[in-house]
Amino acid sequence: MSSSASTIAAGATSGYHVLKIKGYSFIKSAFPNGKYIESRTFRVAGHTWAINYYPNGITSVAADYVPFYLRLCHPGAAADVRVKMVFTFIDEVEMQAPSYVRARTPRRFVANNTSWGYEKFIKRENLERSERFKGDCFTVRCDIIVAPARSTRRRTTPQPFVHFRALLQSGQGADVRFRVGSRTFPAHRCVLAARSLVFSAELYGGMKESAADHVVEVDDVEADVFRSLLHFIYTDSLPPEMEGQGEVVEDDASASMAQDLLVAADRYGMERLKVICEEKLCCRIDTKVAGTILVLAEQHHCRRLKEACFDFLDTLDAVVATDMASRILPKASPLSCSS
Repeated sequence: MSSSASTIAAGATSGYHVLKIKGYSFIKSAFPNGKYIESRTFRVAGHTWAINYYPNGITSVAADYVPFYLRLCHPGAAADVRVKMVFTFIDEVEMQAPSYVRARTPRRFVANNTSWGYEKFIKRENLERSERFKGDCFTVRCDIIVAPARSTRRRTTPQPFVHFRALLQSGQGADVRFRVGSRTFPAHRCVLAARSLVFSAELYGGMKESAADHVVEVDDVEADVFRSLLHFIYTDSLPPEMEGQGEVVEDDASASMAQDLLVAADRYGMERLKVICEEKLCCRIDTKVAGTILVLAEQHHCRRLKEACFDFLDTLDAVVATDMASRILPKASPLSCSS
């Protein structure tokens, strides 16, 4: 009996692999914690790959989760392959867009580290209760983009958005200015309008007749957050202080910035930035911020972030979970009693 089925779609440097897990219950009973079943191999960018599925978790700590890992087969002693990848359920179309995958942190597949993946892709009980689990089967998709091999030649082609970055830094030709607190930021209406329908409506709607040096007052965003928002608009990337070495936000300050930037992204209708901030926060949930992030996810309709918060809360013991719930949920009005 076949336990998995695969579909491959590949280009020169990118592709995706669809893996259907059949006979989920039998596989779960046959493979203990730490053991995996491997998909058929597939080729992308001249390399051979496979997906490892751990039915009962990869470690004892994460035994309640379903992990998926991408493995580089036959790496060779000198292998150094950089890959941006995303594991999703087959219906999560927005997570499979090339622009979304390109925004991921690249992973290095080398001879002594041939696999990367998600140790806590989804909690097993959540999977089994979801609509994605039908007929003892479910399907996942792995999208990958393989970066070109590093060249020893000196790079002569400018980096993407380098001219827009210089335009933002110089302020040359700026035709609108934003005052945020005590700071003023020069910008270009056409660039902002091209990246945000909200900016387009504000700058070419009611302000259409404004003079070129008109100053727009911004009251609902902090200055540093607005600066980061402009940086993303002009460069399509997060500012350097928010780019850690991995997907995990590195410290409390950058985690707080990710929360504030998500709110600003939602305010200005910048969905790609919102998703990037959401992914960073999914990796930063702990007992100190779970309540705040859950409220944030609810207010700004971040489904994946909300699910990550609930997954985290499910792992806490009853005492901690009760304590967290008392701080997250609104308190009920006291009941009056009469004798």
